[in-house]
Amino acid sequence: MQSNAKFHSLLCPDSIAIVGASRNPAKLGHVVVSNLIRSGYKGTLYPVNPAGGEILGLSVIPSIGELPSPPDLAIVALPRDQVLDAMRELETAQVSAICVISAGFRETGRDGFELEMKMAELARRRNITLLGPNSLGLVNTACGMDATIAQTLPSKGSIAFFSQSGALCSAILDWADGENIGFSKFLSLGNKAGVSEADVLEALGDDPETKVIIGYLESVDDGDKFLREARVVTGKKPVIMIKAGTTQAGARATSSHTGSMAGSLVASTAAFRQAGIIEVHDLEALFALARSFSSQPLPEGPNLTVVTNSGGPGILAADACEAAGLNLARPSQKTLDILSEALPPFAAIYNPIDIIGDAKADRYRVTLEAVAQDEFTDAILVLLTPTASAEIEETAQAVIDVAEGCDKPIFACFMGGQRIGPGRDMLIKAGIPCYGYPEPAIGAVEAMYAHYRWLNRPYPVEVCFRRDKGRAERIIEKAHRIGLAELPFEDAMEIAMAYELPIPETRLVRTSDQAVRAAKKLGYPVALKVVSPHLRSKSDVGGVALNLKTPRELRDAWMEITTRFQRKQPDAYLAGCLVQTMGPLKAREVLVKFTQDPQFGPLVSFSLAGPSAEVLGDVAYRLAPLTLQDAQDIVREIRSFPLLRGARGEEPVNLAAIEDILLSMSQMATDFPEIREAELSPVLVDAEAALVTDLRLTIG
Repeated sequence: MQSNAKFHSLLCPDSIAIVGASRNPAKLGHVVVSNLIRSGYKGTLYPVNPAGGEILGLSVIPSIGELPSPPDLAIVALPRDQVLDAMRELETAQVSAICVISAGFRETGRDGFELEMKMAELARRRNITLLGPNSLGLVNTACGMDATIAQTLPSKGSIAFFSQSGALCSAILDWADGENIGFSKFLSLGNKAGVSEADVLEALGDDPETKVIIGYLESVDDGDKFLREARVVTGKKPVIMIKAGTTQAGARATSSHTGSMAGSLVASTAAFRQAGIIEVHDLEALFALARSFSSQPLPEGPNLTVVTNSGGPGILAADACEAAGLNLARPSQKTLDILSEALPPFAAIYNPIDIIGDAKADRYRVTLEAVAQDEFTDAILVLLTPTASAEIEETAQAVIDVAEGCDKPIFACFMGGQRIGPGRDMLIKAGIPCYGYPEPAIGAVEAMYAHYRWLNRPYPVEVCFRRDKGRAERIIEKAHRIGLAELPFEDAMEIAMAYELPIPETRLVRTSDQAVRAAKKLGYPVALKVVSPHLRSKSDVGGVALNLKTPRELRDAWMEITTRFQRKQPDAYLAGCLVQTMGPLKAREVLVKFTQDPQFGPLVSFSLAGPSAEVLGDVAYRLAPLTLQDAQDIVREIRSFPLLRGARGEEPVNLAAIEDILLSMSQMATDFPEIREAELSPVLVDAEAALVTDLRLTIG
């Protein structure tokens, strides 16, 4: 986006030209004019159509060149092949912003792609804000502007929504209308030839009518810019996202839908986490969270109090609470005294507070009033099942009354169907989120507390490690000149030395005699490892021999591992073997790696070496560049972290040494985007230090 003033022309225009306006109600150009009139737009409308006449009481202007004054915004609803010419005329007419409804561009193939690129270039050159093409349009309820081709007019609210899918926008508008969800802004990005998701975040971050930003993404065009904007915006207000197109099937569908390139699920999840974006995986959770964030204060701690009239849902809530990393608050003595006096003898006054099945609204009220004042409670969840004694609407009113004087977030879970409907509607209308089951309600508490922690996080510490970048640059340039896709081991290890990675003394040898001479210089014991550019994992072919103490053991190992390699990989090239000084025998083996994600750039991963990562998927991810906190978090995030911390009396490893290697790899990934993949496997780490025993580097 070029400037805030330009975005103002798009979102808050004083005048709008509808190019391709039509008297035919079935045409998109008619729907746009109709929606603008129905939504109460107070600015000036200029329908443009060569036929002239009137459309819905508005005088039609025959051509763009005859517009009486330059409109702030033009909505283009023309056949594809007429759009570029119309944009050129709008450029001459000094239009500030253009929204292209028309489809048939990059999503259809080469011709459409080239046409879209010409549109994008024209908009950039003339400083025109371009939304679309292939867009449903946009809405700003603050100024009564519905410039979309949707059938449902959105109501006013504090949630801003943007989406790359126009059809999804239509469905969401219809669904939100039935759920009484209002919007401040609503934008369909389409193919994003101009306005991107990063631009929208920038604008909505400063929008006073927007409390919560939600979005549906299929692709991210500029990952760095998106993350920069997201980090700024999430410091002001919550941002909740669904990222689609993260599987192979989804990526293919994304490409055919908007002509975009999708990235991996782990990369988008890492990006969202590092930018403070709350990620959800379905539309129901997206809007449930948006409603909670827009209507409730953030919990300032992890302590949740559950009030229920049924033991079973209370137990489910307790399980979900522990799974979410929240605590069941222990009530203060003052609260316990109030509850002991007010509740029946068989009630459970400890958390979950079970006021038993015959509870009426007055019992809920007195319990909630006590809990709302409890110093150890950060958030409250009210559970109700429609027992014979339950007073649904009266209880809903009690919750509403207590919430009015409470500075803590209150969530409701009225379980059931038809009977609880009126109470649920009362709560939602009063701005209290009401869920059908305990688990999603506690998920909302978890997300809101996570956002509170994000807002109060320590300032990130960025680390720039010492390295000899020029030395590494020369090696990579040489590999490019001779056309190598993977660097030879000796070159890869030289780059490792340039980045001051801790590596053992190593020799590449071609014969067993050379291996014996190398081992004599290095000193026994040594390790022997087969080397081949066609081999992904040495352990797959039994290509490693450890703790060799004599020349005889070394020669025997040479014969064994080279013969085994040639038998299992008959077509592979054997470059020789590595002779290395032995690392500590009791060290743990970990794997550090980065790959280039097409949308977000270098993606760093960490895991234990072996089946826990390869089979069970116990891997943690972050995007480079890593902060010090990122490096610490990625190590502690894997499920097998207790093995590194020291389990069953074993000595813990040197975590700081692992973090240093991660930060060095992050620096390398940032310095050289042409390195497509780098893998340190294994890294040996014990209580004293970490040692990189092998490094693979693939360039592109």
